[in-house]
Amino acid sequence: MNEGVQTRVLVVDDDPAIARALRINLTAQGYHVTLAGDGRSALRAAADRHPDVVVLDLGLPDLDGAEVIAGIRGWSPVPIIVLSARTDSGEKVAALDAGADDYVTKPFGMDELLARLRAAVRRAGAAAPIGEPVLQLGEMTVDLQAKRVHRGGAEVHLTPTEWGILEMLAGHRGTLVGQRELLRQVWGPQYEERTNYLRVYLAQLRRKLEPDPAHPRYLITEAGMGYRLDV
Repeated sequence: MNEGVQTRVLVVDDDPAIARALRINLTAQGYHVTLAGDGRSALRAAADRHPDVVVLDLGLPDLDGAEVIAGIRGWSPVPIIVLSARTDSGEKVAALDAGADDYVTKPFGMDELLARLRAAVRRAGAAAPIGEPVLQLGEMTVDLQAKRVHRGGAEVHLTPTEWGILEMLAGHRGTLVGQRELLRQVWGPQYEERTNYLRVYLAQLRRKLEPDPAHPRYLITEAGMGYRLDV
């Protein structure tokens, strides 16, 4: 770590003894530690504190750890290290597929965790800055943490697929997202050629979100290439 600059770590674990031990050890190494004991608290802390790295237990009392990963990934590229007693390879794959960067199995050695944490922070050093969890686009507000959209003060109800598209574009706002990438992320790899799906769903999103759907201001089509959320 750079002298005088503390790396912010969000530790998410519902076991008070483990959380306390992590806070003591990480603080002794010069990290600034925030604790969260459940998934909802973790999502709020991630949005409020903008940590540099998240250490996350999968077995939380309110949300599954994969849900927390997906919630954070909707707006932030922050490194996420999963810390879990689950040894099943399927659980590990699911966590990594949801967006985790690394997986450490309990019980663990503190030296190993610190090494993994340092590596995650280094890898993230060249990444884009963390995004904002709430986007303001004219009279439209997109809350990526709460997964809600308001337009003119009224909530706009989106289907899960519509939200998936908007979330993907918001996560790459201002840049082109290719058709195949959108299809793969929202529908799955077997749908990469179904570009007609995108035309239908983008038209629905524009009707719900754009002031003038026929002349979109925010949801922009790059013909034959993909889509972009202009901000």
